[in-house]
Amino acid sequence: MNEPIERESLSARQPQDEPASDVETRRATEPFLFQVLTLFREVFDAYLSASILGKAQQRERLRVEYIDIRDFTFDRHRTVDDTPFGGGSGMVMKPEPLALAIEAARAKRPSKVVLLTPAGRPLRSHLAQEWSTQEGLILVCGRYEGIDERIAEYFCDEQVSIGDYVLTGGELGAMAIIDAVSRFIPGVLGNDQSPLDESMVDGCLEYPHYTRPREFRGHDIPDVLLSGDHQKIADWRRQQSLLRTRARRPDLFSQIALSSRDRWLLNEADHGPGASENER
Repeated sequence: MNEPIERESLSARQPQDEPASDVETRRATEPFLFQVLTLFREVFDAYLSASILGKAQQRERLRVEYIDIRDFTFDRHRTVDDTPFGGGSGMVMKPEPLALAIEAARAKRPSKVVLLTPAGRPLRSHLAQEWSTQEGLILVCGRYEGIDERIAEYFCDEQVSIGDYVLTGGELGAMAIIDAVSRFIPGVLGNDQSPLDESMVDGCLEYPHYTRPREFRGHDIPDVLLSGDHQKIADWRRQQSLLRTRARRPDLFSQIALSSRDRWLLNEADHGPGASENER
């Protein structure tokens, strides 16, 4: 029987914290590094090599590397899973290959280790923005019935979910994190202000967008967008963002710290123009 993984042994395996100056130097001179631990590396190629993410890698704003968990097995069948203690259906990913793969990733670049799991906390925009200020992430993609809990508890810094549903593995979640984080890395988007204006950054859904033609099959765009009045356009966009969030995501809306201007815009929408003139 394999020896259990002890909490005390973890600190001995993990690299020591680097001086802050070394970290800052690397962030300034090297691309953001995503290290993905997976059994199915090939599923990433088409998505991450296309469009914005592909160009960002060509410009060396970010780099994605893959670690095959099977490379850290020692039997001729390259076994990465086993039956669960206590019985039950399915197979559980073994701790030994995962621990060694995580240690190899951390040895290359000490980074936060994120496990993709339905049991994790929800991925939010503010979390992606926070991670983008670091020098890299290590993403662990589970499979089968999940991974040995000792890996989740002792070897991973974060456990994150991309939604209240179960997928066949963590690869789609890893791609979602790579995409979400990359948008906040300077130089990835054409306009570094763009991700700050997008949906979810301030807790609200994004306002509607329109482009040419002005009229499409009997449907016109809102007149305010053609007014040339930048303040009116900004007010309309904020109002639409608030209304969308209130209608579609009341859970998010309840957490928004509404400003007096926000309340005024909502009152105008609910009761008509001029309804809250005395609050202006």
